Amino acid sequence: MTGTLETSRRGLPTSADHPHYKWVALSNTTLGMLIATINASIVLISLPAIFNGIHLNPLSPGNVSYLLWMLMGYMLVSAVLVVTLGRLGDMFGRVRIYNAGFALFTVTSIALSLDPFDGGGGALWLIGWRVLQAVGGAMLMANSAAILTDAFPAAQRGMALGVNIVAGIAGSFIGLVLGGLLAEWNWRAIFWVNVPIGIVGTLWAYRSLHDTGLRRPGRIDWWGNLTFAVGLTALLAAITYGIQPYGGHSQGWTNPWVLSGLIGGVLVLALFTWIERRVTDPMFPLGLFKIRAFASGNVAGLLASIARGGLQFMLIIWLQGIWLPLHGYRYEETPLWAGIYLLPLTVGFLAAGPIAGHLSDRYGPRLFAAAGLLVMALSFGGLLVLPTDFAYWAFAGLVFLNGLGGGLFAAPNTALIMSSVPAHLRGAASGMRATFQNAGMVLSIGVFFSLMVAGLSSHLPATLNDGLAAQGVPPQAAHSIAALPPVGTLFAAFLGYNPIQELLGPQLLGQLPPANAATLTGREFFPNLVSGPFHDGLIIVFWLAIAMSVIGALASLVKPAKPVT
Repeated sequence: MTGTLETSRRGLPTSADHPHYKWVALSNTTLGMLIATINASIVLISLPAIFNGIHLNPLSPGNVSYLLWMLMGYMLVSAVLVVTLGRLGDMFGRVRIYNAGFALFTVTSIALSLDPFDGGGGALWLIGWRVLQAVGGAMLMANSAAILTDAFPAAQRGMALGVNIVAGIAGSFIGLVLGGLLAEWNWRAIFWVNVPIGIVGTLWAYRSLHDTGLRRPGRIDWWGNLTFAVGLTALLAAITYGIQPYGGHSQGWTNPWVLSGLIGGVLVLALFTWIERRVTDPMFPLGLFKIRAFASGNVAGLLASIARGGLQFMLIIWLQGIWLPLHGYRYEETPLWAGIYLLPLTVGFLAAGPIAGHLSDRYGPRLFAAAGLLVMALSFGGLLVLPTDFAYWAFAGLVFLNGLGGGLFAAPNTALIMSSVPAHLRGAASGMRATFQNAGMVLSIGVFFSLMVAGLSSHLPATLNDGLAAQGVPPQAAHSIAALPPVGTLFAAFLGYNPIQELLGPQLLGQLPPANAATLTGREFFPNLVSGPFHDGLIIVFWLAIAMSVIGALASLVKPAKPVT
């Protein structure tokens, strides 16, 4: 935007020097973050409807990869690209990259809603366009915090980032409810809903936002970009595939491809680090980690993201696989009601985030960030002692407390990170922060699913075998079903399928007395059967989440080496 044009617009709220411009920037970037993060979870809750719509059974062994890439592709691509796109924002203009992201996100939403294929072809269409949509989402996420940091003075920065970041985090939970509602009507609607919002947001961004920060010319670090993308993709994809069974084992950590991805990913990322220390214009300015507040803030953010992501998946399985069926809900209804019953989590985020941002502007961000993670740890402790068939008021209070802690942490942590870096590197810093957050979400699936499967593996087979045998299932069939990897049971519960009905199949069920078949496929048999082994797995998961939250709180308390401005 030229100086002449800026002068001609002086006095309008859309001009960069107008005192109200910062609020225009806040409202548009918050909309951008909201739409980007809603789409990370709206597909999650709608997967059964999507796969039914394209006539593909997601639980068939050959289709598990479609399921995982539909689930993980968006977050994986976002994690890989946000640093590069933040660095490009530093070089060519943060608003320019952000605006292009809004436009790309809108176009890909249209393409997703028009999927013309069935079966595997339909799944590949959705996966491919979701990858492109993730590029647009990464453009939004990588530059929104940097745009706000440029637009707001230091005294109001925490409040602005609090509104923006909490909207983004809350979007991941809003997507659960919105996806459940829209998928009940038409699975394509989960993509249609983005189109009008995307068009309005794109036109508004192009008209109203301006680059007000420092721009630093430089050359694109092609080798750094390539090695970072390859290394991180290999590592996160290997972790994702590690939860699938392999060679008679309940998980795939001995799979040569998984081991190659883990080892190769680490080696390529080591090469990336070596390259970044030697290029003139690195995409990942490693020198930023010498800033104590930046390094400790990102460590805390990564641990909080893993803990929060793991909680989200575990609570969905808990509600959909056990609690809701025990309380009379049909399996087909559980995805929608799981989202509704998790609303206190979102309310906690929305209640605490802006307030924490405002207070951190006045009193400093470190104590608020640490307190938020300690509150999260307290809520994990409460969930640890909650019975599997809980009273909802106790569950709602604990997840609200968890959301409250997350809201207390999010804005101060972001303000701590973004305010600690030089102005000309805010785009790269914003991208690096988003990378840790998105990578944490991907890691949470691998880490927490693996721990849950490990917990289930020790007790579920015997429990399942005894329960099936008691209902007249032939011993050989009961033993064979009980020996199946527990991850299939988890996926069935996660997707709102009746796990026992899926495991037995219509042929075996047809051979049983009608009363036994009705008991096996009823709403209470599976929840009562699995509640004990599942709780054993939850204990492992929540203790790890407590440890991560406490370590993150300690990292948040690290004092900067010198005052930052």
